Amino acid sequence: MMPENTGVYFLALSITTIFSVVADFGITSVVIREIARFPEQTVSIIRRALGLKIPFLFLGILGSLGAGFFLGYDPFLRSLIVIACFVLTLDAFSLLYYGVLRGQHRLQYESLGMFVGQGITALFGSIVLFFSPSLPLLIIALVTGSGFNVLFSASRVAHLYGIHCLFPSWQKETSLLFLRAAFPFALAAIFVKIYSYTDSILIAKYLGTEAVGIYSVAYKYTYAFQFLPLAFVAALYPGLSELIEKDLVALRHIFEKAMWYMAVLATPIVFGLWAIASPVVRLAGEGYTNSGPVLAILVFVLLPIFLDYPIGSLLNAAYRQSTKTVIMGATMSINVFLNIWFIPLFGVPGAAIAALVSFTFMFFAGLFFVPKIIPGYPLWALGKMCLPIFLSGGVMAIVAKFLLFIFPFWAVIPFAALTYLAMLFITKSIPKEYQVSIQTFWQKEPSIYVE
Repeated sequence: MMPENTGVYFLALSITTIFSVVADFGITSVVIREIARFPEQTVSIIRRALGLKIPFLFLGILGSLGAGFFLGYDPFLRSLIVIACFVLTLDAFSLLYYGVLRGQHRLQYESLGMFVGQGITALFGSIVLFFSPSLPLLIIALVTGSGFNVLFSASRVAHLYGIHCLFPSWQKETSLLFLRAAFPFALAAIFVKIYSYTDSILIAKYLGTEAVGIYSVAYKYTYAFQFLPLAFVAALYPGLSELIEKDLVALRHIFEKAMWYMAVLATPIVFGLWAIASPVVRLAGEGYTNSGPVLAILVFVLLPIFLDYPIGSLLNAAYRQSTKTVIMGATMSINVFLNIWFIPLFGVPGAAIAALVSFTFMFFAGLFFVPKIIPGYPLWALGKMCLPIFLSGGVMAIVAKFLLFIFPFWAVIPFAALTYLAMLFITKSIPKEYQVSIQTFWQKEPSIYVE
């Protein structure tokens, strides 16, 4: 589709993605936590959540459409936003239903649903690109995947708890309590979406939609890997919620293990993509060559993002969602300010620098509160654990850079992976306990709980 059309597509979806948090308003996070703590009240919780979600969904749609007019977008871009609102609507309901299943630790349904839904989107989108490249049809491809997910997730919830649980209910007192609990989650999510997508809107304003297309390729290469911590936290958050007032020793153990896993997962992605940034963006076409330097900067945001997921889950599980919200608000302010400053000064790479600075602040700000939830937790221990892992990634990146002079990038990847694994063992970054965990992972269904 080339950078100009890619920029228009990405911009339309950025608008509806920002307002998707209004459609959810933190309701799903409360549903997961409350069902994990009070499973006997699951049906009541689902119906109250639906009663709150429907009016907020309408607000999200109105906000998306209004933003298209307010920002002065042309009629074609506004029409894409209208189609994207169908994606927003379907995703709002599937998010809630999958949240119900998360609260009950039934993650297999979401895994299957997301896999099939993404497959449908990829298949439909590929057919569109091959036979009739069209931006409206590409967004409809997203509608097909989202449509499957809402039908599948709703059917699973109805099968487990009865069809009547899908009928919304409204009780003034309990709904207001529910809404009060959801508000900090909603505010935090709004901050996240603003600092995640404002850069695209500001790039379009200062540099045009073609620059948005250049940025979007680096953005997608970077944030596509967020499925790893998101999948992990889907299991982690309900478990932390159960242990927060019962067993601080087990809570600390799970938190440390989560941080180790996030560091081990993030490091090869970050240093690996940095090493092959220039050749890998050319997979999108020769028109995206300028995305390489942007990707080489932006990919480093994954280190603080991955490591912040367990911290955020711990804060939310400990009813410190207000603390997390304040951190998100500060992060958003820093991000927007730096984007306004850096984009005119440095161009598209300025948005990547702004993201890196703001996400690093978010990680350290959240880390500050960990000892207040897990008394006596030594923060230096986290640094001692992560530094050898980062060193392993750095060595891997140097080896990959050297091999790129000899081999194509796709042939370099397995050599880089083996280098990283070897360095993990050389630096003793894999404790014996975790070696056993990794071995057991392939032998039985994994569990985040301490036996």
